[in-house]
Amino acid sequence: MVFNSVVFLFYFLPLALLLYYLVPGRAKNAVLLLESLVFYCWTGIAFLPLIAVLVAVNYLAGLALQRMHRGRGAVLAGAVVITAGALVFFKYTNFLIETVNQVSSAGLSSLDFLDVLPLGISYYTFKLISYVADVYTKKVAAERNPVTFATYVLLYPQMIVGPIIKYRDMAVKLHTYVDRYTLPQIEEGAEMFVFGLAKKVILADSISALWQGIIASDGIGLANASTPLAWLGIIAYSLQLYFDFAGYSEMSNGLSKMMGFDCAANFDLPYISSSITEFWRRWHISLSGWFRDYIYIPLGGNRRGLRRQILNMLVVWALTGIWHGTNWNFICWGLYYFVLLVIEKSFLLPYLQRGKIWPHIYTLVLVVLGWGLFTANEPGAPLGLLLNKLLIPQGGISPLYFLRNYGVLLLVCMVAATPLTGKIWARARRCTPVRMVLFGAVMVLSVSYVIAATGSTALYANF
Repeated sequence: MVFNSVVFLFYFLPLALLLYYLVPGRAKNAVLLLESLVFYCWTGIAFLPLIAVLVAVNYLAGLALQRMHRGRGAVLAGAVVITAGALVFFKYTNFLIETVNQVSSAGLSSLDFLDVLPLGISYYTFKLISYVADVYTKKVAAERNPVTFATYVLLYPQMIVGPIIKYRDMAVKLHTYVDRYTLPQIEEGAEMFVFGLAKKVILADSISALWQGIIASDGIGLANASTPLAWLGIIAYSLQLYFDFAGYSEMSNGLSKMMGFDCAANFDLPYISSSITEFWRRWHISLSGWFRDYIYIPLGGNRRGLRRQILNMLVVWALTGIWHGTNWNFICWGLYYFVLLVIEKSFLLPYLQRGKIWPHIYTLVLVVLGWGLFTANEPGAPLGLLLNKLLIPQGGISPLYFLRNYGVLLLVCMVAATPLTGKIWARARRCTPVRMVLFGAVMVLSVSYVIAATGSTALYANF
């Protein structure tokens, strides 16, 4: 079940919210857990035992870490190995088998039952690891109520594509049984959800047709595209990825807010950045924060000299690439950003901070090129051909046809990726009639797109 589906919008969500609001305070977590289980099992229960075991292991590990004085490191290591091991097994086993086959004549067979990735495993495993790590470092007390703990892990707004919210950021509200939410909170959450839905179904799904029109089997074919058209296509993909993921994250935070949970934004207008360093402070903030808090800083961060800092960055960005997918292009994408960030931290960042226009151009060009690495090897866009088209000027089909058909939509997407739309909405909110008309128009238009479409899954659900 996806947020931008008729089933979710017209059946699951109204019933789930109504039940959540009606039950007494101490029953709210149990109701949320039940609703989250229904959401998780909507397409099948095959992986329910997996998540049940991982929740149980980390719940018990948290209690043990709270009580023990000796052997705490072994408990933490055991919980992390089991949790991360499940992610590695289900997500990377076939990739490792294929890699071994490519470099040797082993002829190992892939595991057919791993062709389908357990829903949300990349996100809930990171939530579990952050929980036991925080209990170990005594940043948070262990959760004693198994229902409350399972509710945190399985909370359905964060199931598909995160964001990765730490337990310590939700613990207070999970234990608030009176006045957990307010009417202004619900209203703000509804606004966030609707505008996130609009980003996904109106902007992301619409602009995706440009990129697909170039690389799809029934499209023109990337081999026939000129270099300007290839760049136009990858720009469209960059906008699609942003509005798809940012839209889903906004829907997630909106749903959470309607239930009383205030979650930090996962995106902060990343395409206005003036450096790669700034870009990664604005893009997928919860994932960047997770790697900083649980990998980079424990390894020593920048406290042990430049060489150790660079090594720590290499580990973080290799893992970032691996986390995103089971293909070498993702690893190359992670290492690509490692190199760029090392260059900025070594000498370039002060010059970027003094510039005005060129740092934004520099950042956008490198980010868009990075998305070329990111999406490479999907059907119709092999890495070698895509890089050849982007980096070596060549002729082919002109971009004029696509500009004529998608020019207005491209312009709207570009404007929506700047602070302008936020400023317009901030002014509109001051006048209630204008606010209601705009909100109603966006909601009706978004629902119309949902009904007309098929409820496409978020791109980041695959990672």
